[in-house]
Amino acid sequence: MMMMELRHLDAALLVLILGHLSSALEVPLDLLPGLPQPPTITHQSPKEYIMDPRENIIIHCDAKGKPHPSFSWTRNGTHFDVEQDPSVMMRPHSGTLVVDLSRARPENFEGVFQCTARNKYGSAVSNNIVVRQSKSPLWSKEKFKPIVVQEGVSLVLPCRPPAGLPPPIIFWMDNNFQKLPQSKRVSQSLNGDLYFSNVRREDSRNDYICYARFTHTQTIQQKQPITVKVLNLDAINDTMADYYNDTELLNEAPVDERKPTFLIPSGHSSAKMVLRGHVLEMECIAEGLPTPEVSWTKVSGDLPGRRASFLHFNKTLRIVNVSESDAGDYRCTARNQLGSAQHTISVTVKAAPYWISGPPKNLVLAPGESGVLTCRASGTPKPSIMWSRNGGPIENSPKDISRKVEDDTIIFTDVQADSSAVYQCNISNPYGYLLSNAFVNVLSEPPRVLTPANKLYQVIENRPALMDCSSFGSPIPKITWFKDSRASTLDGDPYILHDNGTLEIQVAQPQHKGKYTCVATNMLGIYENHVYLETKEPTRIIKQPDDKVVQRGRSVLFECRVKHDKDLLPSVIWLKDDEELPDDERFIVEFDSLSITDVSERDAGTYKCIVNTTLDHDLATAELTVVEPTPAPADLHGRPDPPTDLELTDQKKRSVQLTWIPGEEHNSPIEEFVIQYEDSLHRRGHWHDLARVPGTKTTAHLKLSPHVYYTFRVLARNAVGLSEPSSPSRMYKTDPAAPDQNPKDVRGSGTEHNNLVITWQPLSGLQSNGPGLHYKVSWRPKRPGSDWTTVTVANNSRFTVSGTPTFSPYEIKVQAVNDHGDGPEPAVALGYSGEDLPVSAPTNVRATVVNSTLAELHWDPVPLHLIRGHVQGYKVYYWRRHNLHKHNPDHMEKRILTFSGNHSHGMLPGLHPFSHYSFNVRVFNKKGDGPRSTTQQFKTPEGEPGPPVSLSVTDPSLDSLTLAWSPPHEHNGHITGYDLKYQPVNNSNELGPEEELALAANETSVTLKNLKYSPRYRFYLNARTSAGAGPAFSLEHAVKLEEGNTQTSHPVAWSPRRRPINKARPASPFANVSSSVEEDGALISWEYWGPEKNVYVEYIADNSEDEEEWQKELVNGSQNVKLKGLKGGLSYRVRVVAQGHHEQPLHSEELFVTVPAVTSRQVDIATQGWFIGLMCAIALLILVLLIICFIQRNKGGKYPVKEKEDAHTDPEFQPMKDDDCTFVEYSDNEDHKPLKGSRTPSNGTVKRDDSDDSLVDYGEGGDGQFNEDGSFIGQYSGKSSSRDNAEGQESSGAPSPINAMNSLNSFV
Repeated sequence: MMMMELRHLDAALLVLILGHLSSALEVPLDLLPGLPQPPTITHQSPKEYIMDPRENIIIHCDAKGKPHPSFSWTRNGTHFDVEQDPSVMMRPHSGTLVVDLSRARPENFEGVFQCTARNKYGSAVSNNIVVRQSKSPLWSKEKFKPIVVQEGVSLVLPCRPPAGLPPPIIFWMDNNFQKLPQSKRVSQSLNGDLYFSNVRREDSRNDYICYARFTHTQTIQQKQPITVKVLNLDAINDTMADYYNDTELLNEAPVDERKPTFLIPSGHSSAKMVLRGHVLEMECIAEGLPTPEVSWTKVSGDLPGRRASFLHFNKTLRIVNVSESDAGDYRCTARNQLGSAQHTISVTVKAAPYWISGPPKNLVLAPGESGVLTCRASGTPKPSIMWSRNGGPIENSPKDISRKVEDDTIIFTDVQADSSAVYQCNISNPYGYLLSNAFVNVLSEPPRVLTPANKLYQVIENRPALMDCSSFGSPIPKITWFKDSRASTLDGDPYILHDNGTLEIQVAQPQHKGKYTCVATNMLGIYENHVYLETKEPTRIIKQPDDKVVQRGRSVLFECRVKHDKDLLPSVIWLKDDEELPDDERFIVEFDSLSITDVSERDAGTYKCIVNTTLDHDLATAELTVVEPTPAPADLHGRPDPPTDLELTDQKKRSVQLTWIPGEEHNSPIEEFVIQYEDSLHRRGHWHDLARVPGTKTTAHLKLSPHVYYTFRVLARNAVGLSEPSSPSRMYKTDPAAPDQNPKDVRGSGTEHNNLVITWQPLSGLQSNGPGLHYKVSWRPKRPGSDWTTVTVANNSRFTVSGTPTFSPYEIKVQAVNDHGDGPEPAVALGYSGEDLPVSAPTNVRATVVNSTLAELHWDPVPLHLIRGHVQGYKVYYWRRHNLHKHNPDHMEKRILTFSGNHSHGMLPGLHPFSHYSFNVRVFNKKGDGPRSTTQQFKTPEGEPGPPVSLSVTDPSLDSLTLAWSPPHEHNGHITGYDLKYQPVNNSNELGPEEELALAANETSVTLKNLKYSPRYRFYLNARTSAGAGPAFSLEHAVKLEEGNTQTSHPVAWSPRRRPINKARPASPFANVSSSVEEDGALISWEYWGPEKNVYVEYIADNSEDEEEWQKELVNGSQNVKLKGLKGGLSYRVRVVAQGHHEQPLHSEELFVTVPAVTSRQVDIATQGWFIGLMCAIALLILVLLIICFIQRNKGGKYPVKEKEDAHTDPEFQPMKDDDCTFVEYSDNEDHKPLKGSRTPSNGTVKRDDSDDSLVDYGEGGDGQFNEDGSFIGQYSGKSSSRDNAEGQESSGAPSPINAMNSLNSFV
């Protein structure tokens, strides 16, 4: 019972110690060189060492430790005294053995070597290194008789190479060192023999040679050639006597087709053993006729997909990285048309020892701590485990009460300083062994953070960020992280703390940038380290190169524009077909483009633009297709030839003189020369314009910059274009010097309230004047007596000063410096540290009402030091609390009016009359708004009312009508009454005398009588308040002349379209919409008082069914517009539209306008003199054309063929043949017309014998007519009927040229 409790206690202790093991570490000797450490083997030779007798033996053994370990060796288990053998030496500070074989025999050093590295804290041992000499023995001399076989039988040519170390590689070749072809029928086995499933006559040859290549000695051995003669049975009988004595005759019986049988392996089954992790190769080679095909299956499962492959035409199955799951039965099957054969191979998998969870790890423990060494491995059969301490059996080591061995584990409890040692774990079985060293190092050390202090981490936004906190201490330190103010530890989302102390942010965002603190703590102390994180914008190609199709000889340009973080310097690389661009000056690479001049076929391909920064990259591809150029007419002028013979003279530090000889001008004088340079030091392959000189000069004095490797070339330009570049000049290197200039655009501003970011435009490589370019960045507060603070910045164009007061002025300057000195004294710029939100609001806020729509606001400005930034202005937040009229709803929409600059008053326009407003004022800077002032109120007085919402006519009669209206939507006060004006309109749109009526405020209709004096009337209605009359609503209406009829002829004014009013929409801001029709269009006028600025007129034909056909006419801020292009006789619907912040645009009432048709001013064209003259001229011209046509028709009688033509009447009246119902000769039938593109006879000629009566013979005009392919249009067929019959269908296929001529005359 007690033993069981002890086992439970040991298991609990083991679990506890295993938890500590996960964080065990090793002493970083390179960073903490003063700490002691037992030896650790760092490098050793492999377990199997095959030496080359031509080279020295080198057996590696290197180790580290503190103090540095000493080394010793054993050979075959006994001490190997290095100093006793003059041919052996040990390298200094190492245990590596070097054997000089020029002074010793190789076989004397064969054996098993083992190295031991020791210091006062323990001993570590290497593997057993077996040293053997490589062997490449010669082939035994043997003479082979020629092999004579009958065609169709199987054949095996043995190789049997000599045994070597390592085994040789076998292959078959002929006398010309050409590999013998192999196939499903002929193949080489794994042991090197050559197998023929069946032989053929073409297999006969006398140079079957087997070669063995010994890789270690780089030698090749050759077997004596083998002769094979393949004969059929008759040939064998005829030559039996000749071959009987000196040949080996195989298979004299006749050979028939046969089903497959296996040559190897033999029998129906076999077995094979393979080690885990090795390569399994199984082969089945069959003979048969026809040649059999081999396939593989696994009887007990499936073949391992990715690890299995078939070699030697499926005769070999190869499985790599064998595991225990590959054990089982494998079946190979050979098939041909006559049958099949099978063979089963049983595979057994054994395993040399292998680690389950890796070799044991070193332990660094503090006194009193506990730990565990675990040596857990597996193998087949199960391996045995043996522990050693400092190279000797652990049983023989001094007793240690803190140590307990449990099979594959050593448990340490309450260790002390003398517990330090190196332990060896040896795991072995019949197929191999594993040997591993692990030390226990007992130390007492306070924590130390090994990550460099103030390290800057830069990461791309939305990418993972990893910040290291590598530490050391004993006991193992605990790691915690803090950010900025250290308010709390970073151990939750989005932060992940890894066991090694690394802090991970899976998706870094801009808000994650800043200062991070890593704290390492153990019982002996605490250690802090600060790192910084910056997030950068990703690099993206915003303009990708497009696919191009270019004619040969032309130029092409690929663009590749990049967007990147301002602090990252991108580099652009162009590839062609995933390789570097050709070294050709035709390829010109700029930062955002690639251009290729004089494109040729070899330039076609895929071009890739790759943009790299130190943190990320992006890429894009484009395809270039090159086509043949379109032929162009010859040009008398051409581009000039390139200049030649470039020469550099008068060489100075900052200048040089360049001379050249112009090329041929090609009939166009040279206008100028363009001188370009390439800087091989800073931007190789990029040519830049340096100077231009007139075409009459051949010399240029060039000013140069320091520290540049110049190469020059010259191009000539004439009126035609630019020549090709000249050959480059020799390189001219200028000496480096101190910078001539400082960075430009030096600025200082803050990104946070407590920092100052100093930025500048960096110098280019050409401006640097020398290597080692960096910048001296200086700053000081702008106050008397302040001292300059200076830092050095390299490879950057910004520097952040932290811990500055909010919005304080600073003097800043940036000076360029390189390895050869400082630049000039820089200019001082003024900058400000970061802004913060204002802390005070404007005071003494008050309002003065100017009128019903305008108020003047006043306030006392905020003192500048309380704004804490550059004052951007003041914002007035105001809102209409409610309308003082009971009919209008409350309106609480807030609006903002901004006054830029440091103002103390402002005007507030666009107010609603008769309303109650509230407002407050805030100052704002670049950071944002300050606190609001106290809220004040004011009231606006009454104003003029808006127009009535509607005006319509009801109950019209012969001499009266009733007007009805709706009150204004905007009362703007108390309505005191309405004014109605009306006046007659005659047919000429002339207005008559105006009548006026004053109506009470509560009236919404009025009846007008005695309106019989005019067919139409125009009405104007407006409302009044105490502030005056508002805009009028106008309406034009026709009065009935008699019962049932209305005056409708040619109305020229618009009347409102009678549609129900949409109460849900805002009131229309339009009034007095009217029109008048003039000769050049309709003039539309209106009144408008709305806030929207986008006002336009829309119109559409009244009979249009598509509401989307409204035409738009912009008005450009005026209140009238003329609509042109309206069609007479049509009616149009017209409306004025205001587009603004409402969801739907605001429309005026739709009006109708009818444009009268123009009749009274039409002129009878038939009575015009110019028209009569034109008709006479046309009649005379027709008469002349008729006379010409008559002459042309009669002119045909002059042709010699006229007699033949006269023998025939008109083709349309020709008699038909009885046999095919076609016209005898001049058929117009479409079926007999020649097809387009018809060809001449195959010899390309028209025989004279076929038709003697061609147009060439009879016509006056010389040449006959031809089709596009060179054949005659037709031939004259005026021969006798007997010839017709002889030619048959050939003559019927071509129409007569005379018929074509008659058709042309009839057309004329």
